[in-house]
Amino acid sequence: MLPAVLLAIGRGGRDIFDMRILIVICLACALLAPGTASAQFIPPGSSQLNPPLPPPPPPPRIEVPVIPQMDAPITQNYAPAPQPSFSDRITTCLDEAAANGLGPSARAAYSRACANQ
Repeated sequence: MLPAVLLAIGRGGRDIFDMRILIVICLACALLAPGTASAQFIPPGSSQLNPPLPPPPPPPRIEVPVIPQMDAPITQNYAPAPQPSFSDRITTCLDEAAANGLGPSARAAYSRACANQ
């Protein structure tokens, strides 16, 4: 707008025709300028017709826990105890050897013989 004011003042304010032409040119530039803002950004290479989202997964099943009965017989799990691992057997044998007062070399021999039984 400043150039229009300077143009009007520079000629003494009598030449309105030049101001009208300047205003028409400014309006044409503003109306014909490409739109820089859009409602939604669409990345390059994608389509506006994207497939719909998959349906949501079903809700989890909530199961009611079994309520123990007062007169029901007690069921016991009679599974045998798991066998100790080799590392557990070595540790137990080394502890037994130390409790019996054996020296380091005697402990090693005792633990080998004890763990491999």
